[in-house]
Amino acid sequence: MPTPSMEDYIEQIFILIDKKGYARVSDIAEALSVHPSSVTKMVQKLDRDEYLIYERYRGLVLTAKGKKIGKRLVERHDLLEDFLRIIGVKEEHIYEDVEGIEHHLSWDSIDRIADLVDYFNEEPARIKTLQSVQKKASE
Repeated sequence: MPTPSMEDYIEQIFILIDKKGYARVSDIAEALSVHPSSVTKMVQKLDRDEYLIYERYRGLVLTAKGKKIGKRLVERHDLLEDFLRIIGVKEEHIYEDVEGIEHHLSWDSIDRIADLVDYFNEEPARIKTLQSVQKKASE
């Protein structure tokens, strides 16, 4: 299982490849606000652990294992954003909050949150009911 730091890199590489068709060390460094040398070290580790194939000066490609985990990490991130929106977290806090909590939840917790998001999305009236409860609580 990848560490939280490895997850950040895999997730970002997955996103870059999905958006641009490729992920360069410089793109990853910029997206994660780290030095390119740090990216190179992590990419080499991810290569050794078979999450990607890295050839110096030629770029990198996610393996099937890397793609599967990258997709799941992006889905986790999106799910947590949806969850925080549903429960009324202000939009300007959502991204940072997700970044702060996503590595601290078990996959069991993530699955239960997914159940809750599905529950609310099945009946939009449930979200309105929650919003009215929140409004009363803040008065």
